[in-house]
Amino acid sequence: MFELHHLSATEQLDGVRRGDWTPRELAEHYLERIARLDPELGAFTEVTADRALARATSLADAESPVSRASALWGLPFADKDLVARAGVPTRYGSRTMADVVPDASDDIALAFDVAGAVSLGKTATPEFGLAGYTEPLAGRPVRNPYDRTLGVGGSSGGAAAAVAAGLLPFAPGSDGGGSIRIPAAATGLVGLKPARGRIPSAAGFASLGGLVTHGPLTRTVADAALVLDALVGATPYRHATAAPSWDGGAFLNAAVRGEGRFQVGVTTDSPWAGDFEVGLDPEARAALDLATAELSAIGHGVEGLTLAPEPDYPRMFSRLWQAAAAGVPLDGNAVALTEPLTRWLIGRGRAMTARELGEALQFAALFERRLITRFAPFDAVLTPALAVVPPMLGWYDAADAERNFAQQVRVSPYTSMVNVAGLPALALPVARTAEGIPMGVQLIGRPGREDVLLAIGAQLERRLRWDRRHPPQW
Repeated sequence: MFELHHLSATEQLDGVRRGDWTPRELAEHYLERIARLDPELGAFTEVTADRALARATSLADAESPVSRASALWGLPFADKDLVARAGVPTRYGSRTMADVVPDASDDIALAFDVAGAVSLGKTATPEFGLAGYTEPLAGRPVRNPYDRTLGVGGSSGGAAAAVAAGLLPFAPGSDGGGSIRIPAAATGLVGLKPARGRIPSAAGFASLGGLVTHGPLTRTVADAALVLDALVGATPYRHATAAPSWDGGAFLNAAVRGEGRFQVGVTTDSPWAGDFEVGLDPEARAALDLATAELSAIGHGVEGLTLAPEPDYPRMFSRLWQAAAAGVPLDGNAVALTEPLTRWLIGRGRAMTARELGEALQFAALFERRLITRFAPFDAVLTPALAVVPPMLGWYDAADAERNFAQQVRVSPYTSMVNVAGLPALALPVARTAEGIPMGVQLIGRPGREDVLLAIGAQLERRLRWDRRHPPQW
């Protein structure tokens, strides 16, 4: 039986603009699914049904200031719980923020308002978005729709679970070290981390070193491009770059056409390898091999790529992450109420000297140059998205913060370097394990060339048809 969520976000947008259904009918459909299915998944921390229905109804009003031509007009979504929305509880995944109700909305929330989208609530995140998995002590663990004993990654874990299970047509995430691409890979979604500066980058707290940016989690490549176009078009900020020859649909055009033959480098090298265990599960290797073979069959030039060792990377990136945590607006007893990983990161960050922080920032700037130079011969670089099958809930050591950090590196050793270099990257769900668990790859682009990633992603999607794969809740 046909249901609205069976359509892609792009198809739902076309239908609501034609009048096949109203924004309110779309919102009601997803709110019903959330009420019925989310109790077993834990994707949402807050559902704002009354606000959503009022917003959806107002969009269809003849007096609405939001045009039907707006980029995401009438499409439901949910804010990640690191994003402030005025009047809606914003807990940042932390027990210390349980009673926070902001008076003003963050830039990214306002951008979705300008685009005409309808927020249904808040999706779950780890405490302050500082972990690559979503099992916060402040709420329920987020369960993987493909196997509820598994986690979904993080920090945009609630967003990913909601989209994968058909509780939302798309969802925004934020990514400071892989937080869009990790959960996308764990749940069979397309996850786009835009280039640095492409769209508003504030994520509730300042982004030290420019690591954090926002981006979409979707079921199709075209949907990711649709949301990116919307955020670029709703971003009249001087600090944000414009899309190449942006005409109101440049990225969607690239994704729909899916044209071009490109030179693609393939690597399993990671800058974490000097200090941490970096290895590939057979399932991760199989996904990379499949994507490599398909790219070659399409006609792209594919060749191996070796990265020079970066012995200082683990220490310097860790400093940046710790320094970012130091800025969490908590002091005294409130810090003692945070989770062990958060407390360790805050403590290390606040004990850091200005010289140590300066060295880390300088390293990041030079690493950016080195990585972009090494990638320069290629239009895109292919890596695994995750090094392992998504771990089971409870696998991460919640008590030993240093071991926890090492475990996170073991799962996703290929994502954070992209944030340091400010490059765009696209997670694509190319394969499944024998048990049906999604496995993905990561495509990394040249500075500002999301269009190339979307074109290659669209070509792979046509061959592998991951948009037809769904979890049991579908």
